[in-house]
Amino acid sequence: MSAIALVFNAFVWGVSWIPFRHIEAHGLHPVWATGLIYVVIVLGTTLLRRHAWRAFATWPGLALLALFAGLTNLGFNWAVTQGDVVRVVLLFYLMPLWSVLLAWLLLGERPTPSALARMALALAGVAVVLKTPDTDWPVPASVPDWLGLAAGFSFALTNILLRRLREAPGESRALAMFCGCAGVAMATALIGTALGAITPPPPVEALAGWAPWAALLGTGFVLANIALQYGAARLAASVTAVIMLSEVLFASVSSVALGAATMDARIWAGGALIVLAAAWSAFARTRGRDDDRPSRILEDKAS
Repeated sequence: MSAIALVFNAFVWGVSWIPFRHIEAHGLHPVWATGLIYVVIVLGTTLLRRHAWRAFATWPGLALLALFAGLTNLGFNWAVTQGDVVRVVLLFYLMPLWSVLLAWLLLGERPTPSALARMALALAGVAVVLKTPDTDWPVPASVPDWLGLAAGFSFALTNILLRRLREAPGESRALAMFCGCAGVAMATALIGTALGAITPPPPVEALAGWAPWAALLGTGFVLANIALQYGAARLAASVTAVIMLSEVLFASVSSVALGAATMDARIWAGGALIVLAAAWSAFARTRGRDDDRPSRILEDKAS
């Protein structure tokens, strides 16, 4: 049952691009959609868990957690709506590289030879994914590519902050992440709209078109969070991380089937290297790390 719960979480995020694109088709930009959905989630969480706010006075680091969780969510949602879904998801899962570098810089954890090997494997995979016949160098070629990379970096930093804040109440960490998703998205939407970079929300008449999809997406995010916390609290951290990689499968199958992505030999090869590096990184945690797994719930993208 725990594994099924984690697969459900991965499924929600793997296919979240579908309702986001339907919402955009009805005139609501994904950044506005992200902000509005999480505003509702924050209000609902506050009504049900009002005491969760008390920890913010004791744990000021929750503000940083909110910021980077918000950047993670915004970058991922925006990228999968605008770009090739498979490329974006693969670039997002370049976490072994970011995790090793950030743990070294922020936690003083010097990388082991196996960690450096995982970094090299992940870098090789991303180079294969990004190097197309139209590009001279394997660098991001579009805004969605950059957003996917930035979201993955922010997610790795979010997990580092979760480790530092492991003593904070779990519901307060979740509330902080929900607040960050709402705040970062709404601020970006307002500034982007004022600058003309993001289209303003459609008139009220269009509400009937996008509101059901937004409600479906918001419900999915809440249920995915419940499923994640249930599954991750009962399984080893390494098992949780490997199961979460099924998001790549769900995103790939759904996007290719619906024409939102292309899969050629280059993507298959690069994707295999990235997923292998992530799986290797997950299994490497088994030595001396699983004893703290209940406090290290992967509140994935503040789902």
